[in-house]
Amino acid sequence: KQWYQRRVAITAGKAKGKKPQRSGSNVFANFDQQQIQEFKEAFTIIDQDRDGFISEKDLKDMWASLGIVQDDKFCAEMTKVSPGQLNFTAFLTFMGEKLADTDPEDVLHNAFACFDVHNTGAIDQKTFTNALTQLGDRFTKDEIAQMYEVAPMKGDAVDWKRFIKLIKYGGDFEEEA
Repeated sequence: KQWYQRRVAITAGKAKGKKPQRSGSNVFANFDQQQIQEFKEAFTIIDQDRDGFISEKDLKDMWASLGIVQDDKFCAEMTKVSPGQLNFTAFLTFMGEKLADTDPEDVLHNAFACFDVHNTGAIDQKTFTNALTQLGDRFTKDEIAQMYEVAPMKGDAVDWKRFIKLIKYGGDFEEEA
């Protein structure tokens, strides 16, 4: 499994501004307009036949467009997240549930800060890799490589404050002033 499937759900992002408040059963109220638009773009990429629903065939075709051959069983398992047809509202609900499953931002901040002994906002790659391979739920070499493909970097160090935002809200974040 990919590193983010085991640890966090990285979802389409939110560049700046107040975090949306979660309220009621209206899934659209859980996200701001930019997040909804980015989820819609992701949904459209997955919905290969553009019928408004994500099917096993859509998933297989999407994986194929990325150069990855997936079997029918794998794609069938992925569609089981929804009791009925997986339309955009069901997709948004699923993504909201995944986003809610991540640790609170302050918990992530405290965890990363432990490895930033000089309070630079960055953790050198060697220290970060050692922590991921030797502590807690250990990452494999492949998971680490996948993580570094998306992790915001400052030279040869992980910009952990931006990485937390990526984990919690998805998207690409500019450095904070």
